[in-house]
Amino acid sequence: MKFAVNHQSALHDILSWRRDVRHFRTDPIDSAVLSKIEASVDLAPSVGNSRPWRFVRVASELARAKVIASFEASNAQASEDFEDEAKNAYLALKLSGMREAPVHLAVYTARDPKAGRGLGRKTMPQMLQYSTVTAIYTLWLTARAHNVGVGWVSILDPAEVDAALGVPDDWMLSAYLCLGYPAFDSETPELVETGWQESEPTVWLDC
Repeated sequence: MKFAVNHQSALHDILSWRRDVRHFRTDPIDSAVLSKIEASVDLAPSVGNSRPWRFVRVASELARAKVIASFEASNAQASEDFEDEAKNAYLALKLSGMREAPVHLAVYTARDPKAGRGLGRKTMPQMLQYSTVTAIYTLWLTARAHNVGVGWVSILDPAEVDAALGVPDDWMLSAYLCLGYPAFDSETPELVETGWQESEPTVWLDC
């Protein structure tokens, strides 16, 4: 399969406008669109074709409330790493869209999946986690192509999330995602727009 310039241009646009979304509209995602987004993870690569990712749809209000409580407690604790103006600036950041986003997905990695029979991960077992991240990014780009935003919430206590969702002991939390239609679009990272930081250039080395 050879791709034309229009494919390259479309992919560049999707990559450029792919942002971590924290400001969501509350209206639901069209079910057909959501099905396409979810199905896209089957196209992601994985070490040894192990497909270690496990997706949990968090629809229960009780479960969501517990995860939100974990975020709020973890966020308050994280703010203690800063002082004075920096702390106020941190607390002013919107770091989660969990209360507004219509779809919550907890993404786990199976620690020792039977699929793949261990191929490619004996010396680098972290490849399982990396494989799950490729599935997350595949979903993320597909969502953006359908005008749906994704927010990755990492300020959480994994043990609290595990308990709230009742997942198997051999699953490891890799991500907690919020999906929904963005309240607005921007190709600039929000942390840059708010003045929290400037984007660092990528480091490239030749050896």
